Amino acid sequence: MIENGNGPEQEGAGDTTYEEAVSHGRLHGTLAHRLAVDILNGVYRPGDALPFQLDSSEALNISRTPYREALKILAAKGFVDSRPKRGTRVRERTNWNLLDPEVMGWMFETTPTEDFIHGLFELRLINEPAAAELAAERRTAEEVERMRHALEVMRVETLATETGRLADIDFHKTLLIATRNEVLISLNSSIAAAIAWSTRLKSTDPKDSRSSWQDHARVFEAIEAGDGRAARWSMETLVRLALEDTRRSQKRREAEGEAR
Repeated sequence: MIENGNGPEQEGAGDTTYEEAVSHGRLHGTLAHRLAVDILNGVYRPGDALPFQLDSSEALNISRTPYREALKILAAKGFVDSRPKRGTRVRERTNWNLLDPEVMGWMFETTPTEDFIHGLFELRLINEPAAAELAAERRTAEEVERMRHALEVMRVETLATETGRLADIDFHKTLLIATRNEVLISLNSSIAAAIAWSTRLKSTDPKDSRSSWQDHARVFEAIEAGDGRAARWSMETLVRLALEDTRRSQKRREAEGEAR
């Protein structure tokens, strides 16, 4: 099965065969996904030239158009650079748009490095505690009720289910909206993807299933009470605990890989 990497919220959409991708006109996305994973796995390294269009097209028995479209996708995300007489080459990692939700999905589909995971949580620690403080000061009654509903779904469904994970994303999305800060709100898709993929990573094994519901409940209670300082502290605690959980899951996966 080939995954298209369109994002954590589209679970099941990645279970697409090569033939199904062709029939649904998604071949360029499937090819972009395949090449991106090869780049992330080190098959193609920075500075390496990707196969010529004709070679790859003939190998996959497809026209050159989807391949060119796939390269455009990767170029837009900073993965490759195409120049006349030089071909298409992989760019240095510093050019990759790591906050793109689709790129984040590709990263977690492979084996994200400890530095990448730490960087994601540093981003969250810089932004989310401050966002929680602003949300406590600026939230509306409607937003409080939306967060309350999301929290209740998380309690009932748990983060081991897709429904629970979607409620988790909605909780954090509503919190960002409640800041009334358009710059913070613009980070929603990136933060949502970071939360979704790291949560999915640590939900793959019962040993990593520490419930974070109470952590979210403390954030909610502070926001509902309009206590910005408590909201900031509670959110920082939530993110730090989530980092510990994710690191534990990552170490387990690495140990299992070494044992095979």
